[in-house]
Amino acid sequence: MDSSNGRGPLPRVLAGPGGPAADVLAGLPGADLTTLQLEVARRRAAKLRGPDVLRRYREDRFTTPAPLPFEVLRRVEDSLLSAAPLEFDRVTLSPVTPLGTHSTVAGLAQHRVVPTGRGTEVAADPTNGLALEAAVRRTGSAPVRLTTVQRVVRAQLPAPGLFAHFSLFATITAGRDRGSLSFEREHLIEHAQLLTTAVRAAGARAAGFEVTTLDTRFADFAASVQESLPDVAVSDAPDRSVGRGYYFGLCFTVTADFGSGLVPVGDGGFTPWTARLLGNAKERLLVSGIGVDRVASLLNA
Repeated sequence: MDSSNGRGPLPRVLAGPGGPAADVLAGLPGADLTTLQLEVARRRAAKLRGPDVLRRYREDRFTTPAPLPFEVLRRVEDSLLSAAPLEFDRVTLSPVTPLGTHSTVAGLAQHRVVPTGRGTEVAADPTNGLALEAAVRRTGSAPVRLTTVQRVVRAQLPAPGLFAHFSLFATITAGRDRGSLSFEREHLIEHAQLLTTAVRAAGARAAGFEVTTLDTRFADFAASVQESLPDVAVSDAPDRSVGRGYYFGLCFTVTADFGSGLVPVGDGGFTPWTARLLGNAKERLLVSGIGVDRVASLLNA
């Protein structure tokens, strides 16, 4: 049915994206909404047959396999994980997180996340799940260090090099403010060493670390990283625009040379996520990640 004249099914049912039907559904208690969503899914699935499912599998970019060879992806995952010191606890995250994890805690636009029918959403970034786990584990003054590899789904528009699902190697360090930015300086150097070691373990000829200062108090951090890692090309990247509303204080890009010069393969920075989760402004969190599929594509080029 043509919906362009205002008489189609979408305007009739929702009266527009923010219409009364959407308001009613959004206002339902969680258990009631889950019951309704499951019943709708049951009825829709009951109308499908084998060929329908196969056609969707062939055509839906969210369900088709990764285009990269399994062996290459697995080798990259193992190489990156092998670089993490034993102080970083390996965690196997669930493929789903509580609804609102990515938007409420991390600020990722909700329309880029795939929701489920049970009050959860499909993981779109492992650092968000690790932040939740770190918040659960945070007690006392000792930092919590976690790492993982997780395949995630992100509802981003198709573009060269952007996949609907991909794997990320992620690390986080959560702790308490110690004053004078000592926590931040120490663990930035720790993450820089881990990440640059990791890309070399995956086959990079060289590694780089580009630092973007978002707060003048962090202005000398790049020099501290360079002093601690003399074999890494550390540089300032003041013109970076991506992530300025996502990170605070300082963020960085990890680069690696797999045969055609240094190119971006990872990212990270300081976030307020555990401070929000625990309701404590003294909590500190450093997150970082490397794109497994990105590295695999460079190796497979």
